[in-house]
Amino acid sequence: MSLHSDAYAVLSGWAAPDAEQDALREDYLAHLRDRPDALQRTCLPHHLTASALIVSADGSQVLLTLHRKLQRWLQTGGHCEDGDVTVRGAALREATEESGIAGLDVDPEPLRLDRHSLVCGGRDDAQHLDVQMLAVAATGAVPAISDESLDLAWFDVDALPDTDDSVRALVAAAQSRLALA
Repeated sequence: MSLHSDAYAVLSGWAAPDAEQDALREDYLAHLRDRPDALQRTCLPHHLTASALIVSADGSQVLLTLHRKLQRWLQTGGHCEDGDVTVRGAALREATEESGIAGLDVDPEPLRLDRHSLVCGGRDDAQHLDVQMLAVAATGAVPAISDESLDLAWFDVDALPDTDDSVRALVAAAQSRLALA
């Protein structure tokens, strides 16, 4: 199975939690149907990306990275690469690279979807169609800052740093998912 077919299967089978997320899911699926290169960073102006919100084993904290380019606290994630076979695998690779934590347990179902605008590939009209996953770290996991981050820190879920609404929504979705587990 290719990364493209995996992404299509994952999103086709995902039961979005609300109408807004379902509309994004349908947009992502249409993009995948229209573009065989939908997961490559060269697919402009829009392409799918994979990210993971890393939570502590007890669910009380989240690990956020102070993104070097964006200067904001965000979840780990980024572009899919040629060696990625699944969206889950791409999210795990990004989370491991950016956090330095081995052995993360990534939920196979997306947590949320988020479309955000940014400059990418020299275009200021680019959008990342982010498939956001949930990753749980083992008890006592110690992160290590990568070249992509200015800082990396654990935050209590009820005491997040200055961040954006998409990260707050992602943390809320993680809390809901973990409460049901």
